[in-house]
Amino acid sequence: MKSNNTTEIPSYNLRINESMYYLFLKRSMDIFLSILGLILLAPLLILVSILIKIDDPRGNVIFKQTRVGKNEIKFNMYKFRSMVSNAEQLKASLINENEADGPVFKMKKDPRITKIGAFIRKTSIDELPQLINVIKGEMSLVGPRPPILEEVNQYSNYEKLRLRVLPGLTCYWQVGGRNDISFKEWIELDLKYITERNIFIDIKLIVKTITVLFGSKNAY
Repeated sequence: MKSNNTTEIPSYNLRINESMYYLFLKRSMDIFLSILGLILLAPLLILVSILIKIDDPRGNVIFKQTRVGKNEIKFNMYKFRSMVSNAEQLKASLINENEADGPVFKMKKDPRITKIGAFIRKTSIDELPQLINVIKGEMSLVGPRPPILEEVNQYSNYEKLRLRVLPGLTCYWQVGGRNDISFKEWIELDLKYITERNIFIDIKLIVKTITVLFGSKNAY
């Protein structure tokens, strides 16, 4: 018998916690912690903005990129710019240097990354502007990371299951190895979260993610 608090996805037997009580608590926590975070971190956000402009004055401080969210709805995701202003144009020349498997592009020593960019990526500070996406309801604090459209176009139907919930700033992937995890493992971790998620798991993942701000050897 199917629970009233879950949605079962046909063919894959994947059950998602969609309890109104859970979703209300999750959204309330998202808004409260995001606003609090923006207020408390305002001095850091201003300092990073200045350093980005000093390092490479030609580009914008905030990098805006189209990402794919819940139910494949596209939205603009915000990040502090950590690469040179023409990074997207240079990507084509580096495609053969990709060190990640699956439909994602990752390089440990990406030549497009600026000096301040290397630091804010290592500490995940570059992700902080996404608190605005959370407040807007396009993302949650906890959920699968939102992919770019180019990656989603290469997804199998099974891999697209990770798009059935709001994307987030952090999930099992961020606290469990990040870029040292294969794409297949990444998908499995996202689906694990989707089937297990509850407010206590969300809080646990948020607390674990805070340690990343002190630097993760797996972040690049």
